[in-house]
Amino acid sequence: MSTDSRGTIGILTGGGDCPGLNAVIRAVVRRADMLGYRVIGIKNGWLGLVKDMTEPLSLLSVSGILP
Repeated sequence: MSTDSRGTIGILTGGGDCPGLNAVIRAVVRRADMLGYRVIGIKNGWLGLVKDMTEPLSLLSVSGILP
Protein backbone atom coordinates (compact mmCIF):
# COMPACT_ATOMS: atom_id res chain seq x y z
CA MET A 1 0.00 0.00 0.00
CA SER A 2 1.26 3.48 -0.74
CA THR A 3 2.41 5.60 2.19
CA ASP A 4 0.66 8.83 1.16
CA SER A 5 -2.95 7.76 1.46
CA ARG A 6 -5.72 9.63 -0.38
CA GLY A 7 -8.20 8.74 2.33
CA THR A 8 -9.50 5.89 4.42
CA ILE A 9 -12.24 3.36 3.71
CA GLY A 10 -13.80 1.54 6.66
CA ILE A 11 -15.43 -1.87 6.19
CA LEU A 12 -18.04 -2.86 8.74
CA THR A 13 -20.27 -5.92 8.48
CA GLY A 14 -23.36 -6.68 10.51
CA GLY A 15 -22.54 -10.32 11.19
CA GLY A 16 -24.39 -13.39 10.04
CA ASP A 17 -23.91 -15.38 6.87
CA CYS A 18 -23.59 -13.47 3.63
CA PRO A 19 -22.35 -15.40 0.60
CA GLY A 20 -19.72 -13.49 -1.31
CA LEU A 21 -18.84 -11.01 1.43
CA ASN A 22 -15.21 -12.13 1.66
CA ALA A 23 -14.85 -11.66 -2.09
CA VAL A 24 -16.26 -8.14 -1.82
CA ILE A 25 -13.92 -7.26 1.05
CA ARG A 26 -10.91 -8.55 -0.89
CA ALA A 27 -11.98 -6.66 -4.02
CA VAL A 28 -12.39 -3.41 -2.09
CA VAL A 29 -8.95 -3.77 -0.51
CA ARG A 30 -7.33 -4.55 -3.86
CA ARG A 31 -8.96 -1.63 -5.66
CA ALA A 32 -8.33 0.77 -2.79
CA ASP A 33 -4.65 -0.19 -2.83
CA MET A 34 -4.45 0.56 -6.56
CA LEU A 35 -6.03 3.98 -6.03
CA GLY A 36 -3.98 4.90 -2.96
CA TYR A 37 -6.62 4.55 -0.24
CA ARG A 38 -6.09 3.03 3.19
CA VAL A 39 -8.62 0.39 4.33
CA ILE A 40 -9.53 -0.55 7.87
CA GLY A 41 -11.72 -3.40 9.01
CA ILE A 42 -14.07 -2.68 11.90
CA LYS A 43 -14.45 -5.65 14.24
CA ASN A 44 -17.64 -6.64 16.09
CA GLY A 45 -20.08 -4.59 14.03
CA TRP A 46 -21.36 -1.25 15.30
CA LEU A 47 -19.84 -1.81 18.76
CA GLY A 48 -16.43 -2.00 17.12
CA LEU A 49 -17.05 1.32 15.40
CA VAL A 50 -18.01 3.01 18.66
CA LYS A 51 -15.12 1.47 20.61
CA ASP A 52 -12.54 1.94 17.82
CA MET A 53 -11.91 -1.80 17.36
CA THR A 54 -10.22 -1.56 13.99
CA GLU A 55 -7.54 -3.40 12.08
CA PRO A 56 -5.70 -2.23 8.97
CA LEU A 57 -6.53 -4.35 5.92
CA SER A 58 -3.81 -4.92 3.36
CA LEU A 59 -3.30 -7.10 0.31
CA LEU A 60 -1.46 -9.55 2.53
CA SER A 61 -4.16 -9.66 5.22
CA VAL A 62 -6.93 -10.48 2.71
CA SER A 63 -4.90 -12.80 0.48
CA GLY A 64 -6.21 -15.98 2.12
CA ILE A 65 -9.87 -15.14 2.77
CA LEU A 66 -11.16 -16.96 -0.30
CA PRO A 67 -11.07 -20.74 -0.68
